[in-house]
Amino acid sequence: MLKIENLHAEVEDKAILKGINLEVKAGEVHAIMGPNGAGKSTLSSVIAGKEEYEVTSGTIELKGNDISELAPEERAHAGVFLSFQYPVEIPGVTVTNFIKTAINESRKAQGLEEMPAKEMLKKIREKSELLEIDRKFLSRSLNEGFSGGEKKRNEIFQMAMLEPKLAILDETDSGLDIDALRIVANGVNKLKSEDNAVVLITHYQRLLDYIVPDYVHVLYDGKIVKTGDASLALKLEEQGYDWIKEEVNS
Repeated sequence: MLKIENLHAEVEDKAILKGINLEVKAGEVHAIMGPNGAGKSTLSSVIAGKEEYEVTSGTIELKGNDISELAPEERAHAGVFLSFQYPVEIPGVTVTNFIKTAINESRKAQGLEEMPAKEMLKKIREKSELLEIDRKFLSRSLNEGFSGGEKKRNEIFQMAMLEPKLAILDETDSGLDIDALRIVANGVNKLKSEDNAVVLITHYQRLLDYIVPDYVHVLYDGKIVKTGDASLALKLEEQGYDWIKEEVNS
């Protein structure tokens, strides 16, 4: 699904990613953990194509196609979804209208006609029920006045509607209380399939109690320095990152 080879990237002439190698297959969930400043959010932004980051070498492939030169919207149309750590507010644009526009723009890019209104409403109803979203929520302005949990739940709703091939969840557990975390995690679990893949970027092991990863990667100083199963996250929770630093520097 996703294959990254020797990826180097910088922002404002400062090197952040220093040779990332990562392969995520369809049906898999990968968690990326690491201390502050390791490059976790930069990696998610570079995969999504944010323009403030410059890729200096390496490749990013999605389903065998190199997407390194594609614009962010082209990557989104190809099946990349990025949930933001701090979703923006868009006053005057309802959740429903935003998602209708996003879906139809994606269909247009694929040479398809707009989704019929009846089909769109049916899909909205099905996905909102799946994620335990109240219908009134969908008529509110996007993220305006939303709690942290509502913002994250809304992003998972967008993910459900867009049905991406690769979902990158950048610290989606940030600021969530235990109930909101459970609802968001349940939504992600319900949306997992053998046809998509999920990359979770997180500081904390607690999210991985609800979404169990197939692999956990530790990002340190711009490189993936250790890979393991879910037990690696437990060790990081218990011991922190000092032992990782010692291994890398020894």
